[in-house]
Amino acid sequence: MTRGPEVEARATSPADGIPAVVADGTPVHVLAPDDLLKLDQQVCFALAVAARNVIGLYRPVLEPLGLTHPQYLVMLALWERSPLTLREVGRLLSLEPATLSPLVKRLEAAGLVTRDRHPDDDRALAITLTPDGRRLRERAVEVPPQIVERLGMSVHELQELHRSLTRVIAATTHAG
Repeated sequence: MTRGPEVEARATSPADGIPAVVADGTPVHVLAPDDLLKLDQQVCFALAVAARNVIGLYRPVLEPLGLTHPQYLVMLALWERSPLTLREVGRLLSLEPATLSPLVKRLEAAGLVTRDRHPDDDRALAITLTPDGRRLRERAVEVPPQIVERLGMSVHELQELHRSLTRVIAATTHAG
């Protein structure tokens, strides 16, 4: 497999003019056709494994709070702004109502949120933090530092990763 600089300069992503590359940084056009289908070259595989592993790191950290990772995400949204409608929480978390409703019901059963009709729209469900839900935030501030420590990556590396993933999310949202 040869990599000539003259070839590398021609393969660019139509969106931003940046060379299209695979997971290891190799420009896509330089790979042999068989290499394009190698598991270790797939961005989707790297994202899936990383997501599964990172969420696994959260489990033991969230367990003392009585939260699963999806419930933690709901609580994060509500700690930023409460009340929120079920639809707003779904939009913020990119979750469908059918997925979100059981999560919110479990949070309500745990005494962390209430679900009531929205005062301005009887069709909308307002999700509001209870006093216990607001107090849980005080303990939850310890979660991010523990995750950073468990990952063994610098905050700078994680910020760069977050920026890259945010671009991926935006690209997939617009591509769909």
